[in-house]
Amino acid sequence: MVSGIKLFAFISLVAVAAACQTTAGFSTRGQNKAAQQDSASPSVSTPAEDISGMYTFLKEGEFLQINLDGNIASGYISRLGDSDSDRGVFLDQFFSKTLIQGHEVSFTTKPLHGIWYEFNGRFDRGPAKSKAQDGFYILRGALKELSTNPMSNAARSRDVEFKLLAQPDDSDEPAPSKSKKSKS
Repeated sequence: MVSGIKLFAFISLVAVAAACQTTAGFSTRGQNKAAQQDSASPSVSTPAEDISGMYTFLKEGEFLQINLDGNIASGYISRLGDSDSDRGVFLDQFFSKTLIQGHEVSFTTKPLHGIWYEFNGRFDRGPAKSKAQDGFYILRGALKELSTNPMSNAARSRDVEFKLLAQPDDSDEPAPSKSKKSKS
């Protein structure tokens, strides 16, 4: 009976944590700059170019956000959970360590639900002519998925390519509409 109560309490706790994570992810996705800056690591040198922006990630709808502010690099991965407790829920994993030196890029995310990522690679110019098109920058390298779960592979590495997603051009903002005064 006692183990049944503990199991029920554990399942309830996991459900509440998943609900809180979902709510937090929706409310902070791409908006919480203070949290991103708190998790930032100073880079010892500056990148060759400002590669700030949102990049594709592993699956459709998932993305990688990189923010450069002077010598500070921060960011996060927004991905779909794939464990029993978070399947189909978007999870935001902030960087714990970053280094962008010239064209070389590396980052490590904070662990979330026993999983974290390490990326080592470089960025290059892609085929797009401007940042208003997908693929202006391409991140290529090795992405390692690490897990504390002894039942899964301890580390899974793969070669990846992430494309910068199109960013709106500030000069393309619509002009304010002029309202017509009606004569009565």
